Amino acid sequence: MLLNAKKMAFLGLLLSVDVLLMILSGVFDFNTLFLLGAGAFCVGIAIREVGILLGIGFYIASILLGFLLAPNKFYCITYAGMGFYLIAREFTWEKLAQAKGRVNRKIAFWIIKYIAFNLMYIPILLFLPKLIYRGTLSKVLWIFLLAAGQVVLYICDRAYDYFQINMWEKVRKKIQ
Repeated sequence: MLLNAKKMAFLGLLLSVDVLLMILSGVFDFNTLFLLGAGAFCVGIAIREVGILLGIGFYIASILLGFLLAPNKFYCITYAGMGFYLIAREFTWEKLAQAKGRVNRKIAFWIIKYIAFNLMYIPILLFLPKLIYRGTLSKVLWIFLLAAGQVVLYICDRAYDYFQINMWEKVRKKIQ
C-alpha cells in the first residue's frame, strides 16, 4: 500500500485545514494574503512529512477542493502560485542536499528560488498587470513592483523558514 493509515489521516486533516484557510481568505478580505500564505505553508508541511510526490498530490487536491469550495476563485489562483513556489523550493532543497562536489548550496538555493519566483511573477507583470495593480502601469511603477516583489519574496521566504523550524517542529513533536 502506498500510504499507511497514519500518513493518510494526517494528510486528510492537513488538507481540511488548508482548504479552510482558503475559504477564510474569501471571508476575511483584510487578511487574504496572510491566510493564503498560511494555506500554502500546508503544502510545505505535506512535502516535508510525506515526500515530494505525495506533497504534489496534496497540492493538486488542495487546488481542486479550493476551486470547488472557495467563494473567490481568484484567490485559488494566488494560492496555486504560492504552493507551486513552495514545491519548487522544497524540490530544490532536496536536490541540493544530494549534490556532490564544490557547490555553494546556499547561494545556489537562493538563485534557484528567485528564478522560480520570477518565472511566475514577471509574466504576470507583463501580461496581467491588472492582477497586481488596478491603475495604469508606467515603467517606473513596473520597476517598483518588480523590486517590491523581490522584497516580498524574501520576507515570505524567511517567514516560511521560521514557521518550519520553530513553529511546525513544536507541533510535530506533540502530534507524534
